[in-house]
Amino acid sequence: MKELDYLVIGAGAAGLQVGYFMQKSNRSYVILEKSENAGSFFAKYPRHRRLISINKIYTGHEDPEINLRWDWNSLLCDDPEFRMTNYSEAYLPNADRLVDYLNDFAEKYQLNISYNNAATHIEKVNGVFHVTSETGDKYIAKRVIVASGMFKTYYPNIEGIELCDRYKDCSVDSKDYRNKRVLIIGKGNSGFEIADHLINVTSLIHIVSPSPIQMAWDTHFVGHLRAVNNNLLDTYQLKSQNAIIDAQISKIVKSGDKLDVEFYYSHADGEVESRLYDKIILAAGFEFDTSIFADDIKPNLAIKDRFPDQTEQWESTNISDLYYAGTLTQQRDYKKTTSAFIHGFRYNAECLHKILEEKYYGNKIPHETLENSKEAFTKVLMKRINIASSLWQQFGFICDVIEIAAITNETKFYESLPTAYVHSTASWTKNRHFILTLEFGEKPEGDSSFAINRVKSDDVENGDKSVFLHPVVRYYDAGKLIGEYHMIESLEADYYSEELHIGPLRSFVEKHLGMHVETINAVS
Repeated sequence: MKELDYLVIGAGAAGLQVGYFMQKSNRSYVILEKSENAGSFFAKYPRHRRLISINKIYTGHEDPEINLRWDWNSLLCDDPEFRMTNYSEAYLPNADRLVDYLNDFAEKYQLNISYNNAATHIEKVNGVFHVTSETGDKYIAKRVIVASGMFKTYYPNIEGIELCDRYKDCSVDSKDYRNKRVLIIGKGNSGFEIADHLINVTSLIHIVSPSPIQMAWDTHFVGHLRAVNNNLLDTYQLKSQNAIIDAQISKIVKSGDKLDVEFYYSHADGEVESRLYDKIILAAGFEFDTSIFADDIKPNLAIKDRFPDQTEQWESTNISDLYYAGTLTQQRDYKKTTSAFIHGFRYNAECLHKILEEKYYGNKIPHETLENSKEAFTKVLMKRINIASSLWQQFGFICDVIEIAAITNETKFYESLPTAYVHSTASWTKNRHFILTLEFGEKPEGDSSFAINRVKSDDVENGDKSVFLHPVVRYYDAGKLIGEYHMIESLEADYYSEELHIGPLRSFVEKHLGMHVETINAVS
């Protein structure tokens, strides 16, 4: 029986990132991995092997921190030269190169991984977890971190859905689709990835889901449809036999050697229609698998029961000391920011490590002591505005904090903390603090994403009308929002102008440094 501080489930990118931080802090841990290598998800997905996470080598910058803004595959580590950008020159690399990188990462940092040894059963006895693995090994762990990702196919509630081929194991041999009528269920990147591969050989392709397509360039959520996968849209609008259908499927039935599909259209006054297809591919995504948990510690689920429900610390809402890492953490920012992807959840894992170190070991969250002055505050905020990768990738979701103690006026600066965690933690809300985030603004209704009526670049008084990613600084006193400053957006994200950026921020800081909630209440 092996006793541990932490048991981590899964040696994908998230498990490795968690393991890295455990290793650095000398915690006892083991990572249980079902496959013979790390990164097994990417050994299979995406099916056609081209990643949609960018791998930008040449950025015009030397600072490794800012370069992580455009490196979406590397994990956080103490070696700025050990990056995925050394494994491929492609902007969108082959997934095999990511697998190589992840396995080299595990080897470089000598992470404690038990391969070919899946966790098969988890129960909780007297407040600690008892975990049984595939090989029959037994572990006792104070805490469990699930970083297994999502690999169980999500089945929409459709009669006859079992007649579909699944994205995870459908044929990728184009010969199997020659002159076939193909229906793809699901308007995400996986469905369009399949469609893009089959355009050359099918007689037609229809892609269906109840809701319209959402383009990543409109929503800023990189999991929505990306340009690299959207060739089918062109063929649809130019009447080249393919189509995008907004409809609910009520049933699928066999009709000879065909599949008969009944649609309830979303935008046609309730019209119902049936169409025949040769093949149907289910690409509606995946869901969290709870089968390894004992019945009395089944985690609460959320969002159509597809994701584990979590607190702002990524802890299960009903099982204490059970945490989540990786793509599972997207439940907290579903289809808004980037927790579903490496370039988002690597920072979540770093934040989780800070939180756990303080919560269980009394190690204060790392911080820098600042002089209590407008110049010191402005300097540290401007530095982070210009280089921080965590704020850039996890826009609005992760923040930096300047905390001013209520009694002593001692000032501390914290980098990269979950914004919701800061707002919900008493030790934060009782003090005065400035919070820095990077955020997108609201696009004016009716504007195209490529024809937005922007404010002038020198109109600093209207920075709150900035639509593109831009810095936002907010001032709170005793948990109450007192002031908010939006820095005018910059085309190349260079915020070095005294007139446009530094001066206005300094004025905002100066205004609020001397303000207290008691004074504000008295005035109001």
